[in-house]
Amino acid sequence: MDPICHTLVGAALGEAGLKRRSALGMATVLIGANLPDIDGLAIPLGYGLVFRRGWTHGILALVVLPFVLTALMLAYDRFVRRRRHPSLEPARAGPLLWLSALSILTHPTLDFMNDYGMRWLMPFADRWFYGDALFIVDPWMWLALGLGVYLTRRWVRRGDGRARRPARWAVGFVTIYVAAMLALSVAGRHVVARALAAQGFERAQPLLVGPEPVNPFHKRVVFADGDRYRFGTLTWRPAPRFVLEERVIETRGAHPAARAAAATPAGRAFLSWSRFPFFVIEEDAGETVVRLADARYTRFGDSSWAMVVVRLPAGYQAPGGP
Repeated sequence: MDPICHTLVGAALGEAGLKRRSALGMATVLIGANLPDIDGLAIPLGYGLVFRRGWTHGILALVVLPFVLTALMLAYDRFVRRRRHPSLEPARAGPLLWLSALSILTHPTLDFMNDYGMRWLMPFADRWFYGDALFIVDPWMWLALGLGVYLTRRWVRRGDGRARRPARWAVGFVTIYVAAMLALSVAGRHVVARALAAQGFERAQPLLVGPEPVNPFHKRVVFADGDRYRFGTLTWRPAPRFVLEERVIETRGAHPAARAAAATPAGRAFLSWSRFPFFVIEEDAGETVVRLADARYTRFGDSSWAMVVVRLPAGYQAPGGP
């Protein structure tokens, strides 16, 4: 999910009452809800696709990062906060640790819910998992969480004894909403798989039934049909209806230029992340230009963040021969 959503989750948890567990409680849940995204520092170094949603999101990070965050918060409390204001109540290690663990866990859980995916088992296994349930920017989660945080803070200023309720309602609504979207994703895969089987696509794998922006009842479909990808849409209202599109994309993975590009460091890095990879091959001034793209995010191989360009010199040799 996007950073705004993660931040709102942390804010809602804090306003629901968790920030009162310890001094620095609100700061802890806000930082923890975003902390796994420290792997974004790898993007300027050129390791974004390889490193993102891996080491800092996987099972080892879920064990280690809460202790790291707790230690940092306790150090800040001792050497900065209470040096400036000695009379303040000290932060408590135990509550900060479980606040860290809870807020950090929300991050990969939400990241798993979209079609970009998550590597839960890193660093022990480099395997991607996909919830395909939520679009990466979900306005309904923004609305619910933002409204809950706003109303709670407003009611607190008024001295209302029920001030925590809006934030708690928001957390409850989002929990139910995420569970419902995940159930809808699972059900959608079954609906589409049956529809494809009825149309003669017996081995439509891999299969994506993924979220669209704003409308949770409209899903986009991508699936492999041999050495090409096909597309469709699934709508849930007034009844489940799958529509197959005519457009197809040839993967061209067996082309010598595609195999040569896939063997380069950039190609290997891209393919380690890509779910529906395909190759666009062109000749340009004596070079062979290969664009590696992912059909989740682009159908034309044009300029996209989900694409890399590999330039092969004249006389390149594909692995295993031409």
